[in-house]
Amino acid sequence: MNAHVTPRMDMIGLVVTDMAASLGFYRRLGIEVPADADGQPHVDVVLGGGLRMAWDTVATVRSFDPGWEPATGSRVALAFDCGSPAGVDAVWAELTDAGYEGHIKPWDAFWGQRYAVVHDPDGNAVDLFAASDAG
Repeated sequence: MNAHVTPRMDMIGLVVTDMAASLGFYRRLGIEVPADADGQPHVDVVLGGGLRMAWDTVATVRSFDPGWEPATGSRVALAFDCGSPAGVDAVWAELTDAGYEGHIKPWDAFWGQRYAVVHDPDGNAVDLFAASDAG
């Protein structure tokens, strides 16, 4: 007889082409990653609340999944709360000024948040948001 198991979300993982570039981007968003991780093939860190985030190089993933190919398009985004509408604008400016691709400039979304989207070095959508001042 099989016991019922309820899985628990534990980790968000990204496959990256350049570990140092990816980690540098996420450090700018406040994720604490040791500097010596830049040259590693696999990195994972514990975020607030116990959730983990991990990065694997393409070579690492292909070591156990030789036919792995990156998905086309994007259906998943990582979202970062910037604390305030001004925070969204500030983080957007910092990232785009540093050369990261801005996808959607900050705007006031109909659902009551200031919102923007940038792309990480691998083209993943990273949402920046905060509750609107209104309401």
